[in-house]
Amino acid sequence: MRIRPVIALVAAATVLLAGCTTAGTPHASSSAVSAGPRVPLADLDILADPHAYEGPSTALLADAQVSAPATPPAQTLPATITSHDLAGDTSVTVTSTERILAMDISGSIAATVFGLGFGGSVVGRDISTTFPGTEDLPVITSSGHTVNSEAILALRPTVLITDGSVGPVDVVLQLRDAGVAVVFVDTEPSVAGVGDLAVQVATALGAPAAGQSLADDLEAGIQAKVAEIAAIVPQGQPLRMLFLYLRGTSGIYYLFGEESGADVLIRSLGGIDVAAEIGLNGMRPMTDEAMVAANPDLILVMTDGIASVGGVDGLLESKPAIALTSAGQHRRFVDMADGEILAFGPRTADVLDALARAVYAPGQ
Repeated sequence: MRIRPVIALVAAATVLLAGCTTAGTPHASSSAVSAGPRVPLADLDILADPHAYEGPSTALLADAQVSAPATPPAQTLPATITSHDLAGDTSVTVTSTERILAMDISGSIAATVFGLGFGGSVVGRDISTTFPGTEDLPVITSSGHTVNSEAILALRPTVLITDGSVGPVDVVLQLRDAGVAVVFVDTEPSVAGVGDLAVQVATALGAPAAGQSLADDLEAGIQAKVAEIAAIVPQGQPLRMLFLYLRGTSGIYYLFGEESGADVLIRSLGGIDVAAEIGLNGMRPMTDEAMVAANPDLILVMTDGIASVGGVDGLLESKPAIALTSAGQHRRFVDMADGEILAFGPRTADVLDALARAVYAPGQ
């Protein structure tokens, strides 16, 4: 069961992400990938030597909307499922999906609910759920990714789906005592986990067949995109990549390693995960020694994160160790919106596509 490492990982992340509620302004120096209709990756002018490219770039989705069927799928309720919470496997019966809440640290669960066609029944959102169609939903988390139980109960949800990454988890469990059907799904930030999440969420909503159908479509789309990316990566020249989480206003600089989701992104982009090379698991505070030892060619960041430190120039000035790396010397940073870059859900293939363009064909 994977929920326990996820909870352990995010227990630390909840603290470091507490400053996420204020959006920054994207740094003006980025060479942005224009949103809109996209040509295939193979038709782009791919960098002959991605190591030699100078300057930052921004990855943008062609369409941030979550694709969904015109009408919700058929349901069979009540639905009794196994919830993977801290107390172990617990049987939970969902009798109504009229008022749905879905929350996790990346917005992946809410995106999955929308992708299944149940977006019209969602009555609130976490701060990571920012895709079109959710703007007017009331926010149910406060202080970053902390549960506001009063805000949740005020929305009178009939079912709440989470993965334990938003908490405190014991507060979430208390909502069951208030009569809310609380379902913990067993998630993994990976390509394989995208389809599994679709099945689990759909099963909790009484539509397992729709979940399997969505899972099949998403997995096929992701596999095709990973193969498409592999075909454009210059042979024998994989980039050494590292994910750096930044919140300059709070003095937070974290490296994301194995089992953080960043490792999956990097490998899917045809890069070498240098965090794995230096034995970094989960999320760890950045040290000068670790950064110099990693010596990445390219650093992935969140858009608001890089803005919070004054852009690339501000980061390199405040952190000389980063300036010493190959990425620092070439100012090679790729940023993407906070609510998109680590969201493993229905838009995963599109996220990979946008990042690949920013890495291998910046400015196009």
